[in-house]
Amino acid sequence: MTMDHRYRHLDTVRSTLSLVIEPIRQLVDLPFSIAENLSVNLSSRSNLLSENEELRRKNLLLKAQLQKHASLKSENMRLRELLDSSFKVGDKVLIAELIRVDLDPFSRRIVINKGSNDDLYAGQPLLDSDGIIGQILQVSPFSSNAMLITDPSHAIPIQLNSTGQRAIAVGTGRANEIELRHIPSSTKLEENELLVSSGLGGRFPAGYPVARVTRITRHPGEPYLEVIARPTAHLQRSREVLVVWPSAGPQLETNAEAK
Repeated sequence: MTMDHRYRHLDTVRSTLSLVIEPIRQLVDLPFSIAENLSVNLSSRSNLLSENEELRRKNLLLKAQLQKHASLKSENMRLRELLDSSFKVGDKVLIAELIRVDLDPFSRRIVINKGSNDDLYAGQPLLDSDGIIGQILQVSPFSSNAMLITDPSHAIPIQLNSTGQRAIAVGTGRANEIELRHIPSSTKLEENELLVSSGLGGRFPAGYPVARVTRITRHPGEPYLEVIARPTAHLQRSREVLVVWPSAGPQLETNAEAK
């Protein structure tokens, strides 16, 4: 050992043996290396899958929040329009929400979330930012049933905006149509004519938009025109409505403006 330490006679032998043994050592370590690499790869893949799942969840949550934001933005715009409209009406008003829509194809009724606890009464008018929607039929403490102007049993006194000629507009039962009654065939009337509330009877605020004429039919020999109009209010889309207290106060008649 002393001679080997001093003269390093065995270094060559060791180097040779090392070269011979190294492949064997690598071959012996190969399964352990493969197992270690496989474990690392599986762990990395599992982490990637977890991260992807977390990112997918966050993406879904962000999309839902974005949709909610868009919904709130639209709701704020509708409420702003209603508030602007309340200043135009000039009377006491209250914003109410629709909580149910009657699906009966032969009637046009809704339910709102305000009632007698909010001083609502039967016959009270409902509006949106673009026109008259209808009137309240029945009142309970926390909700009210209302009839749209398109309901077959509803009628409202109107006047032609251009000439002031008065008439009665009645519901047809169809979603977006009302009909004008007793318009003389000699009347000067054109399509797109704006119809506004006349205010007769004090139930509806005067001068508020009701509908626009969409079809005029003249029947030879008939004394009256057949006139169809489309309500200016968004009867099929409104989620909030204005409940109005006209200056004249509550009306006692049940349905004096009906057919």
